[in-house]
Amino acid sequence: MSDKARTLFDALDLDHDGTLTRAEVIDALRVKGPTLAARGVIPYWGVGNEDESSALFDEADQNGDRVLSFEEFATLVDRRFGW
Repeated sequence: MSDKARTLFDALDLDHDGTLTRAEVIDALRVKGPTLAARGVIPYWGVGNEDESSALFDEADQNGDRVLSFEEFATLVDRRFGW
């Protein structure tokens, strides 16, 4: 799993508990997304609206427990962003 996935995961983990909730993903991408894209942490096209962020969460939540582990998140973003 890529270092970029870890950097992005840590940036989105607003409460620093080691998991991501749907609300964290949506809020963090809305607030931090443009800055993360400008820094090269996420592709510009990876910063989406609330529906796109929610869909990203659903796609990554492999076990359906409504939280994302780093492994679930990294598997998706590494594949989606080509890291």
